[in-house]
Amino acid sequence: MNEMKIKKWYDNNHRKLAFRETKDPYAIWVSEIMAQQTQVETVLLYFTRFIKRYPTINDLAEAPLEEVLKMVEGLGYYRRFRNMHQAAIIVKT
Repeated sequence: MNEMKIKKWYDNNHRKLAFRETKDPYAIWVSEIMAQQTQVETVLLYFTRFIKRYPTINDLAEAPLEEVLKMVEGLGYYRRFRNMHQAAIIVKT
């Protein structure tokens, strides 16, 4: 199968996902972190709510870690969100 056929198939059949529709690097970063070791269907339940609560990396950096962890409760692998929060703090400074 050549590259153009694959691209055409994707254009016609891919799932519409909020994080595929954006060019915002922060939103893409959040979606990539959430998608680690987690099914896309599960990520979809959390992603939009998370981005509404923390629309920028500064909003995430300024939020208490406990609040961030509460927002993602149920996704598991909480170390990734601790690290994401810490990275946001570093980027903000």
